[in-house]
Amino acid sequence: MAGASRRGTRSKHPSSSSDKNDDPSIRNVKPNTRILKSGGRDRNFIRILNVNLKYLFIFGLVCFLIALFLVNYLINPAEEPVIPRVVTPFPAPKLMELTMFQGEHKESLYWGTYRPHVYFGVRARTPLSLLTGLMWLGVNDGRYSMRHVCQNSDELKTYGWTHHNGRDYGHQVLVDQEFTLTTSFLKYKEKDSGYGGDWAVRIEAQSDKHSEEMSELVHLFFYVADEGGAAIDLGGDVMNIRDDSILAFGSRDDVGNWQLHLGSKDDCEIHYSGFKTLHIHNLSDLVIANLGTQARKFNRLQLSDTSDHSPNILVFQISARIPFRADVVFVSGSSGHNSRMEERFRSLTGNSMTSRLNEKKNQFDDKFARCFNISDELNPEAKVVSKAALGNLLGGIGYFYGQSKISPLPSSNYLMQVKLGDNFISYWPAELYTAVPSRPFFPRGFLWDEGFHQLLIWRWDVHISLDIIGHWLDLMNIEGWIPREQILGAEALSKVPAEFVLQYPSNANPPTLFLVLRDMMCSIKKNQFAATERNEISIFLDRAFIRLEAWFNWFNTTQSGKIASSYFWHGRDNTTIKELNPKTLSSGLDDYPRASHPSEDERHLDLRCWMQFAADCMHSISKFLEKENEIGKEYDLTAKQLSDFDHLNKMHFDFTHGAYFDYGNHTEQVHLSWRLIERAGEYPIRELVREVSEKPVLRLVPHVGYVSLFPFMGRLIPPDSWILEKQLDLISNGSTLWTNFGLRSLAKTSSLYMKRNTEHDPPYWRGPIWMNMNYLILSSLNHYSKVDGPYRERAKTVYTDLRDNLIRNVVRNYNQTGYLWEHYDQKKGKGKGARLFTGWTSLVLLIMAEAYNEC
Repeated sequence: MAGASRRGTRSKHPSSSSDKNDDPSIRNVKPNTRILKSGGRDRNFIRILNVNLKYLFIFGLVCFLIALFLVNYLINPAEEPVIPRVVTPFPAPKLMELTMFQGEHKESLYWGTYRPHVYFGVRARTPLSLLTGLMWLGVNDGRYSMRHVCQNSDELKTYGWTHHNGRDYGHQVLVDQEFTLTTSFLKYKEKDSGYGGDWAVRIEAQSDKHSEEMSELVHLFFYVADEGGAAIDLGGDVMNIRDDSILAFGSRDDVGNWQLHLGSKDDCEIHYSGFKTLHIHNLSDLVIANLGTQARKFNRLQLSDTSDHSPNILVFQISARIPFRADVVFVSGSSGHNSRMEERFRSLTGNSMTSRLNEKKNQFDDKFARCFNISDELNPEAKVVSKAALGNLLGGIGYFYGQSKISPLPSSNYLMQVKLGDNFISYWPAELYTAVPSRPFFPRGFLWDEGFHQLLIWRWDVHISLDIIGHWLDLMNIEGWIPREQILGAEALSKVPAEFVLQYPSNANPPTLFLVLRDMMCSIKKNQFAATERNEISIFLDRAFIRLEAWFNWFNTTQSGKIASSYFWHGRDNTTIKELNPKTLSSGLDDYPRASHPSEDERHLDLRCWMQFAADCMHSISKFLEKENEIGKEYDLTAKQLSDFDHLNKMHFDFTHGAYFDYGNHTEQVHLSWRLIERAGEYPIRELVREVSEKPVLRLVPHVGYVSLFPFMGRLIPPDSWILEKQLDLISNGSTLWTNFGLRSLAKTSSLYMKRNTEHDPPYWRGPIWMNMNYLILSSLNHYSKVDGPYRERAKTVYTDLRDNLIRNVVRNYNQTGYLWEHYDQKKGKGKGARLFTGWTSLVLLIMAEAYNEC
C-alpha cells in the first residue's frame, strides 16, 4: 500500500505527463507495470555489485595469504621444530664413529651373549637384531615353572659364567634343583661366513640323581626371533631329527642368508610353535599358554606344532632323557644347503666343537694368569671365584637400543611428578654397549657402576673397555649431562618398576669413568701398553676430550655449592614426611646419612673429592695429549685448589671427632613414628612418618662412614699428617668401621646405624659392607704403605688384614651359596641384597691380584 501511494503521487507529477516524451512502445502498458520493470533493473545492478565485491574480497584474501607465505617461507627461512636442550645430542663427532671401532673390531663383536637378563641369549649389536634364547621347564613347589628370565623366584642353586672372554667364548653352569645345565658359547669366522661369523652353543643336561630307574626327562625350548618382525621360515626336517637338522632359516640385510641347525647324537623329540609379535619380552607367557592349551586338550606337555602366518618367532621344544647333549649352530652368508655349509656346521658340533671349546678355555686360563698374576698364596677355591668374577662380568655385557624417558621436573618435586603421570620427554634413540651390575636385578647400564666395572675390563681387553666408555660418552646431551640409569628397549623396561624409569636432568652420578681413564694414564706412563694400543688410546682421548670437558663443566656448574670449592648432590627431597633422612640417590650412596634438612647450604664431602679427582685426571689427559694451554692449566689449578689440605679441613674436618663430615642444615633429633593419616574421601591409614623434635642448624653432619674416608681414598691427606693416623683409627676400630668381613658403610656409633629410612626401605648404605668402597680404601692403604711417613707400617698391617678379610668372606659365601652378592652383612658376613651381583663385587679379583692405581 505504501508503495502504490508513492507511485500514484509521482504519476500525477506535471513533468511525467508530457505527450512529447511519451514512448509509443509502452503506451498501452499500465503505469504500475512500468515501475516494476524499473525496480528489477536496480536489483540486478545491486546483485552484480555484491557478487563483484565478494570476489574482490576473496581475491584480496588470497593475495594476503600469498604475501604471508612469501614473508614466512621465502624471505625468512623455515624454522626447525624446537628440540628441548635436555634431549639434544652433544654437538661433536661421536666416539663410536672412530675408525678404531669400525671394520674388524666392529665385526668381531657383532654377535655375543648380549642379553644379560635371560639365562642364555645371543643377539647382535644392532637395533633390530635376530636374537636367540634358551628356556626350560623347572619345578617349584611341585608345579612346572618356565625358566627364561633371570629371577630369584626360580630358586636356582647357582648360575653364572665360570669363563667368558667377552668376545667369542663362554662357559656357564646353571644348577636347578637336582638338574644341572651347562651352556658353552663359541663364535667362529670363516672366509665365506656372513657378517659377524658363525656361532654355536652347546647345551648339556645332567642330573645329580643316580638311579637305576628310567632317567629324568628334560624339556628345553630354544627360540629364534626377529626384532624387526621379519618372517622366519621353518626347516623342512624339524619333526625328523637327525645328526644335522635345519630348524629355521631366513635372510637379513646384515648377515645375508642364515640357517639355524640342531645337532645331537642323543635321542630327542622335537616340537615347535611359531608366533607373530613384536613383544618378544612376553615370549615366556606365549609359550606357557601354548603348552597349557595342549595339556588341557591332549594331556601332553608339548608345543602345538602350529604357527601364526609369517611368524617372526619360532620356538623349538627339545625333549630328551638326561644325560643329554645338543649343539645349536648358527651359520650365515649361505645360499642354500651345500657341502661347504655342511662342513661349517660340522666344525661347530661334535668332537670338533669339543676341541674348539677346550682350546678356548685354555686360552682364557693363560690370558687370565698373564693379566692378573694372582699369587700362589691364594687357595684354589679363591682362584675359582676370581675367574667366575671376571667371567660373569664379561658374560653380563649387554647391548641395548631405545630412548630414555626424561622427566620435565626436578626429582625433588615428586608429588607433582605423580600428578603428571606419564609426562616425560624422550631422549634421542641411542644404543648402549655396557656391562651390568646384576643379571637378575639390574640388567641394564648404570653410570657410576660402569666406572668400577671398567677397572677390571680394561686390564683384560682395553678395546672392549674403550668401546663401552665411548658408548656412554656418546649418550651426553648438549649440556654435558649423561642419564645415570639407562633403560633402553622393551626388554630392559620390563625389568624396571615404573617409579624408577624417569631420569632427572638436574641429577648427577659419581663420574667414575675417570677412575679407569686415570688407570690408563698411569699404565701409559709405565709403558704397560703396546705401541698400537697406546696410539689407539691417544686417538680415543683426543676425540673424547671435548665431551669430558663438557661433563666436568656440567658438574662444576650444576652441582656447585654456595661458597667456592663446595659442591652438593642435587635431587634430595626437602618436602618428604616419609623418609628418616632424605635419600641422595644421585650420589650412588642412596640412604647414607646426610644433613637432615636438604638445602642449598649443603657441602657434600664425597662430591668435592670426586671433583678433585676428575680435575686431576683431566689435567693428566691434557698433558698426555699435549694440550698445555689455558684449559690444561685451569684443570691443574682446580685440582690443586680442591686438594688444598688446610681448606679441606676448614670446610669438612671435625677436630673433636677427628673425622671428615658433610656440612648442612642438620639435627640429630629426627625419628619415625606411627601415625594415623587422614586424607579427603579416604579412611585413615596408619603410616610411618618423620618427626623432628629440634630445630636444625647449619653444622657438620656427625656420621662416620664411607663418606668420611673420601679424602683418604683420594690420597689428599699428607703421609706425615696426624689426621692420617686418625683415619687409620677409624678404619681399624671395631666400634666404628672395622669387621672381620670388611669395612662397614656406617659406623656403629652413628645415630642412623642400621636404621630403616622408611616403612618399606631397610638400611642399605647404613652398615652393610660394599666391595667398591672397600677396594678404593684398600688402594689407598696400599699407597700409604709404600710412601715414606710415620704411619707406613701401620697402613701395611691394616691393608693386609682388610684384604684377607674381604677375600676370605667373599670366597666363603660363594662356596656356600654359589653367588657373589651386592653387599655383605656386617655382623656375620653373609651375602645380602641382589645375588649374582658380578658388577663391582667382581673387584674382589683386583683385590686378589693387588691391582690398584699407583700413580
